[in-house]
Amino acid sequence: MRAIPDAHQKVPMMFRAQVNGRCQIQRLVKGEEPDAVRWTDEWTSRVETVPSPASIEVQTRDCEIAWRLITNSGLDDGVIRPVIGAQGLPYFPGSSMKGMFRRACTATQADRYCGKPLPGNDWQPGILRFHGGYPIDPAWTEHLVDIVHPQQSWQVKSNDKEGGAFVQISLYKPTLRFGISSTLPLDSSEWDVIWEIWQQALAKGIGSRVAAGYGQVRDSQPTVLHKSRVKGQGQAPKLITQAGEFRPNMFRASLRGHALRIFGGLTDATTAERLVENLFGGIQGREGTIGLLGLKFVESKLSIDSFGSGSYAQPCYDVEGDLIWYLARSLNDPAHEPLLKKLVASLMQFAMVFGGFGKSWRRADHRKFFEEYYDDSYKALIGCHWQWLDDPTLRRNVKVWRLAQVAGFVEQVQTNAQEWMRSQGVTPKPNHWAQNWREALHPANVQVWGREAADVDSSEAIRWFHGAYRQAIPGVCAEGTIYKTDFVGKVSQVGKLWHRMYPVVELKKNPDDPKKPVIRRTPKYLEILTIFPDGSNAANQFLDFLENKPFGFEQLWGEETK
Repeated sequence: MRAIPDAHQKVPMMFRAQVNGRCQIQRLVKGEEPDAVRWTDEWTSRVETVPSPASIEVQTRDCEIAWRLITNSGLDDGVIRPVIGAQGLPYFPGSSMKGMFRRACTATQADRYCGKPLPGNDWQPGILRFHGGYPIDPAWTEHLVDIVHPQQSWQVKSNDKEGGAFVQISLYKPTLRFGISSTLPLDSSEWDVIWEIWQQALAKGIGSRVAAGYGQVRDSQPTVLHKSRVKGQGQAPKLITQAGEFRPNMFRASLRGHALRIFGGLTDATTAERLVENLFGGIQGREGTIGLLGLKFVESKLSIDSFGSGSYAQPCYDVEGDLIWYLARSLNDPAHEPLLKKLVASLMQFAMVFGGFGKSWRRADHRKFFEEYYDDSYKALIGCHWQWLDDPTLRRNVKVWRLAQVAGFVEQVQTNAQEWMRSQGVTPKPNHWAQNWREALHPANVQVWGREAADVDSSEAIRWFHGAYRQAIPGVCAEGTIYKTDFVGKVSQVGKLWHRMYPVVELKKNPDDPKKPVIRRTPKYLEILTIFPDGSNAANQFLDFLENKPFGFEQLWGEETK
């Protein structure tokens, strides 16, 4: 039979093979509309947005997903796309729902509701039937094309980029309706128990990549390890449509990277990676690891705006919310939970003191601290700014409010990491650290410098990224520059210098309760430079410049690199 040229063009994208020339959902080609966009447009234009009524009596409950939900059908090799029902609706399978429910049951409840084995390899079914969940709001058809960027090695170890960007299909903030029925009549009190079990099951998230913030239910109550209220602003990642989106998985990426840096300064590279994988999950070869830490972020305020105008407009976010780290799986020894709580708190505090979260986290937000940078012409958004939001969060997490506290804080973070390492059977070996990593946190590999800035307009270092040092010291060093050098990096290359403007608070004695000091915000900032010297002329000249303590800068931690 003679083949008809281009006959595959009549076949919907959903039913084409994932090969070049037919359909490649994951592929991104600059300047071309991705296949994923056409794939989702074809799908949502034909789907039944309202499910057919069930022929049996089904009890239902709705839940709102805080961010995105992934249900991987596993139908296409290398492509993550949802499970799709007969009417075209994406859904969460009843079998997956039953598995979640069983894990939240006691042994007795599991036998009654989900079934139990019988002698002779037989099986007694449970009384419940799980009908899965489906979106009830037509808004699920929007923002389906999701992008992920693996960057761990590039951010911490070397300038070799990993893999690039990949497309996956996920539902954006859907409201799902889940159904359960029973083969026996049940009174309302037993149904209350059943739905309470289901709420416990939902607490750890549903679907795939829950540890990264996907599939988190807005009103669930997981086993909290650390909770804080945070406020931030910065450059928003772009979707394929060029629209901006605030992506909570950036918190996990940041803490995972910092954990790698910290462990990398305390032990060899292989052991550090194993410790981090145990905490955050991952895949080594064909083996997958479910991490101990899960992430949930529930915003109380979120705005996605645009900075600049016309073709130069860039999306940016302003967000406030609750950042929750929870126990995603059981510890081998429950007695280790306090150590894990201390470690997670230290990682959060470290991230807040020395940088931020998301795109351009190594720089202070230029809109806030260098407003005149944007006066002359269009320039790209640079930096972000994050802070603790309210007094309870401040009281728990502010470990640094003076320069003299920075060194002790870093050492305490390392101590908490070492305690966790020992609980996992790993002996810290700071003499055998990951020396081939760019940003391993070892005193021989990093210097921390700082000064106190009087207010938001008093940053000195922020201008050094865009021109010469602002003073030369006769007989000691010439007016030098780090501008446009590999030492400070560029869009396609990670630099070796972090700049942070950390808000200063004052802690006053509370006459009514000495254990709860009074928190007072101030206009001051700690201006902190975290430097990973690379031996280049730019780095060496810059360190020579700092050693003369310009503008009050002083070295706070790390060995001298003379």
